Amino acid sequence: MAKKVLILMGSDSDLKIMNDAAKALAALEVETEIRISSAHRVPDKTMTLAREAKANGFGAIIAGAGLAAHLPGVVAACTTLPVIGVPIQGGAINGVDALYSIVQMPKGIPVATVAVNGAYNAGLLAAQILATGDEALAERLVTFRENLAAEVKAKDEKLQEIGVEAYLNK
Repeated sequence: MAKKVLILMGSDSDLKIMNDAAKALAALEVETEIRISSAHRVPDKTMTLAREAKANGFGAIIAGAGLAAHLPGVVAACTTLPVIGVPIQGGAINGVDALYSIVQMPKGIPVATVAVNGAYNAGLLAAQILATGDEALAERLVTFRENLAAEVKAKDEKLQEIGVEAYLNK
């Protein structure tokens, strides 16, 4: 049975950003479950979700949080599954606080971290992690990358054909 990815966020205000992770995973045919569970407001629920994730068929967890951004670290402390943190933009310093909070985990409790609002890449990273044990998913990732390359080549060909000004004005 293919592993799933659990996508967590502390608030529904993060859903628009975190849904990008689900979109990336859906494009690669990876099943997800999206949950709202705050490390501060419902810590018991959050820790239970993390502790039971492996038994519930998940192979990775993506956790998005803004401001103090404790959710990814709390989740990582409760599971040995790979955890990918997504710093969410907001607050007085536009997500830099969340980035620092997630990336500065103490020795022994790692959290992979993507860019501020980088949930799409978090989805791709989760897929790459799962693909180490799923050859069909690995092949879908190769196809995804080939399609990215084809898009870039097509854009360059169009730029060369019509020139910079026309390309910018299209």
